Amino acid sequence: MTFNPDFAAPEADAVPAETFTATPIPAASAIALDPSADDQRNLNDLMAQLMSVYSVSDDEGPLTDMVEEFLRALPHLTVRRHGDTLVASTDFGRGHRVVLAGHLDTVPVINNFPPLWLEPGDPLIRGDVAAAHPHDRVLWGRGATDMKGSDAVLLFLAATLTDPKYDLTFVFYDHEEVAAEKNGLRKVVEAHPDWITGDFAIIGEPTDCGIEGGCNGTMRFDVVAHGVAAHSARAWMGDNAIHKAAEILNRLNAYENNAVDVDGLTYREGLNATLISGGNGTNVIPDECRVHVNYRFAPDKTLPQAKALMMGADCGAELGNGEHVATGGVFEGFGVEMKDESPSARPGMDDPLVQSLVDLVRERTGREPLAKLGWTDVARFAQLGIPAVNLGAGSPLLAHKHDEQLPETDLTLMAGILTDWLS
Repeated sequence: MTFNPDFAAPEADAVPAETFTATPIPAASAIALDPSADDQRNLNDLMAQLMSVYSVSDDEGPLTDMVEEFLRALPHLTVRRHGDTLVASTDFGRGHRVVLAGHLDTVPVINNFPPLWLEPGDPLIRGDVAAAHPHDRVLWGRGATDMKGSDAVLLFLAATLTDPKYDLTFVFYDHEEVAAEKNGLRKVVEAHPDWITGDFAIIGEPTDCGIEGGCNGTMRFDVVAHGVAAHSARAWMGDNAIHKAAEILNRLNAYENNAVDVDGLTYREGLNATLISGGNGTNVIPDECRVHVNYRFAPDKTLPQAKALMMGADCGAELGNGEHVATGGVFEGFGVEMKDESPSARPGMDDPLVQSLVDLVRERTGREPLAKLGWTDVARFAQLGIPAVNLGAGSPLLAHKHDEQLPETDLTLMAGILTDWLS
């Protein structure tokens, strides 16, 4: 999507512009805290500064530069950079280390940038947000929930936690919203594994300030039906691949998506076609049809086990090695070409550090831990042997939506929980 720097107001559904009580947020040239301001004001300002900088995946560089300048001004942190990923660590010699991570990129803009501050009663505030936070100002725009609100809290903690209970490592990374091979956290782990060590990790993905444990794994692949091309006037001379793809869709429709209990949390699986393509002419019998499939699998399965369920244990399909015939599983007999894959992560709720945070979140919010149904980088920490949970500001149901928005008190709630837990 092309960024329009002259865009200045949202296109709200049937809301006259004169009814807005919104305050446009000018582009920030730097990230800063005001020593004379209270916590709410500083958290609001940090979020507005982050939100005002365009950082759709592939364009994170300018925001990373600003965050780096902010972190390097903090004398208690050692700051390292790899590409557009920053790792800032304390070294107080504490007995444990906690990693706090957030991604700086967003999905593409949908008439929701630059951001706006909305006053209570503004018609752009969603009804569910207004009902839950009737007196809050709300920050509206791309990245509000996913996940610049949490990034603002992490920056606030990086600046204010100068004598924490644990040593801390803050990670601000790029390319989380795109294919796994671009992920900045993955690249840092591979290039500098000594930068990412710890006993527990918190990912600031939006969770309404509750805890969401583990995550589903995900794999994307094409299921391919082959045919024989022919002129459509003499269709009997060919074999229609699009027609043959009906069997792929039938198998998808017949598949039962399960709810799976893992360590006391319930994960919902999903197997769905998300794209379909075939044919190269209106009068040509197609010789190929591809159905793009996304399988979201629970953390009771490893990635190889999930692949075996879809295409057979000995299919041989791997990222980048082309098409293989499924030897078993749901799509037995069809061609399969892998496109993307990321492992699941078990919730790790029995870890003492996790339990202490669960207890504090329950005390502050009344919420019990839930399963994370989408994929997050907790899986990457799980591969490193570091227990990890998702805990962040904003509703996960608003991530990526055109009316993405976050009430200001979510910032203070998240900051208060983590400040007290880490202090």
